[in-house]
Amino acid sequence: MSTLAFTAPLAAFGRETFDHEQVVVCQDSRSGLRAVIALHSTALGPALGGTRFHSYASDEDAVTDALNLSRGMSYKNALLGLDYGGGKAVIIGDPERIRSEDLLLAYGRAVASLEGRFITGCDAGTTTDDMDVAARTCPWIPGRSSRTGGAGDTSILAAYGVFQSMRAAAQHRWGDASLGGKVVGVTGVGKVGRLLVGHLVEEGARVVVTDVSDAALRAVTDECPGITVVEDTATLIRTPGMDVYAPCALGGALDGSTVPVLTAEVVCGAANNQLAYPEAEHDLADRGVLYVPDYVANAGGVIQVAGALHGTDFSRCRAQTERIFDTTLTVLRRADTEEILPGTAADRIAEERINAAAQAQALRGAGPGSSLGSELAGDV
Repeated sequence: MSTLAFTAPLAAFGRETFDHEQVVVCQDSRSGLRAVIALHSTALGPALGGTRFHSYASDEDAVTDALNLSRGMSYKNALLGLDYGGGKAVIIGDPERIRSEDLLLAYGRAVASLEGRFITGCDAGTTTDDMDVAARTCPWIPGRSSRTGGAGDTSILAAYGVFQSMRAAAQHRWGDASLGGKVVGVTGVGKVGRLLVGHLVEEGARVVVTDVSDAALRAVTDECPGITVVEDTATLIRTPGMDVYAPCALGGALDGSTVPVLTAEVVCGAANNQLAYPEAEHDLADRGVLYVPDYVANAGGVIQVAGALHGTDFSRCRAQTERIFDTTLTVLRRADTEEILPGTAADRIAEERINAAAQAQALRGAGPGSSLGSELAGDV
């Protein structure tokens, strides 16, 4: 297997590319592995983030996704107060076609080559079973199944965190955190979206869902038979009287065709990188729509993985995830106080912590990432 420093023209991916400490392309001709690992920042500690497995339209799209996702992880971990930086990996290809034991073992070796600077688990397209295989060649994969001592299914707390963030948004918008009687539209009812629907139904919300997967729709309607299914996202976002819209599929949900017609008053979902263009949040605000930054809402999964690194039991991780309610309110109230968008408020809070850590690191003369990753190798 070869693990190569990324040497393609970085300018092709925009100025923000140069924010990243390291971008690595990993290739293994025998297994067919092609992956990108992006480390945005290790100022707070080793980069912590998931591994996505997806069939991209181009290699450039794969790199761009890794860059955007890793940057989001830096901000998410900083906002949560975790002592981890931000990283993300993407394995390129259709997981249903090319997933194999050899490929996952090769991926584990690729992560291991970074010697603890990157700590990972599952994300869209990967499972804890996949991480169990990759962990056979890498000690820095805590996002394994619970039966192997890993974090287990992180979608459980990811969904719970979105639910708590949505309750905080309701408190901020309507003065009452209860979602009972609210109409909530959910696009994407896979691992996280399906569990979020369960929380909403239990709360008494009226839930409308859609998904490109018939199997996913069958699964969620079997669990929650009282919900409404609509044909597609274009129909769902136009649902009359919708209070909250929860994008829970892949990124870019809030684009030029969605923002002008969205009927919801609040957007709060699990998907990463929901804003498809730079002005999308501003355009939502102009229409009176409150947007909860995605990396604030969907932080529950990383709390679960960080807990596994330090031996924190699930009940304590769940209690920490519940505090995403308070974090969301802090962001929304700061946005109001400073008359800025919630996304800007969240970024400022995260950047303040990252910059303070980087300055302290420079004064100590310590290199990025610290030695924490190496210390954890024996524990994961």
